[in-house]
Amino acid sequence: MNIAENLKQVLSELPEGVRLVAVSKFHPNEAIEEAYRAGQHVFGESKVQEMTAKYESLPKDIEWHFIGHLQTNKIKYIVPYVALIHGIDSYKLLAEVNKQAAKADRTVNCLLQLHIAREETKFGFSPDECREMLAGGEWKELKNIRICGLMGMATNTDNVEQIKAEFCSLSSFFQEAKATWFADAEYFRELSMGMSHDYHEAISAGSTLVRVGSKIFGERNY
Repeated sequence: MNIAENLKQVLSELPEGVRLVAVSKFHPNEAIEEAYRAGQHVFGESKVQEMTAKYESLPKDIEWHFIGHLQTNKIKYIVPYVALIHGIDSYKLLAEVNKQAAKADRTVNCLLQLHIAREETKFGFSPDECREMLAGGEWKELKNIRICGLMGMATNTDNVEQIKAEFCSLSSFFQEAKATWFADAEYFRELSMGMSHDYHEAISAGSTLVRVGSKIFGERNY
């Protein structure tokens, strides 16, 4: 498998304004290094221990995105270096990231994860829960986090119309959140949605970050 060729193909399909997060979880350093040499510097991981090990052993100009379900007791390990946390699914988690970021003297960029799929296994705020949290305003006191946008995963289905509808619902909520709570925040601009099997639909719905793994690295070795 030619990772560089696969990467080039995926990048050629991304319009201006859409960035690629190469999902490198469960893949070895050698695979990441090949993508890095081909010009890819943004990588996504879902396990804290794995991401930290890779951070310590790979080039320091790599931009690491945490895309998995984050446990509060693991936050302190990634806060010193993580570029963006995609999956903030509760106020409690946001507050803990803020606490650990303050200790590390950093401001950490975060995305709020919305549950848009028809699958119970996925995490995230419901739109109403997210509205309630944002309207409550407590998050404004968290000075060491920056809410940069939203993230969501569509249902794992072959029904393309359903996938499109779910992405459009998230895009619509993004516009609502931007207008209501982040109108003056130029940094609130990221909409992370779309993976290897549905990133074209995500881009059509307004995604600014696509998380693509198997299309670049092949199937994962669990």
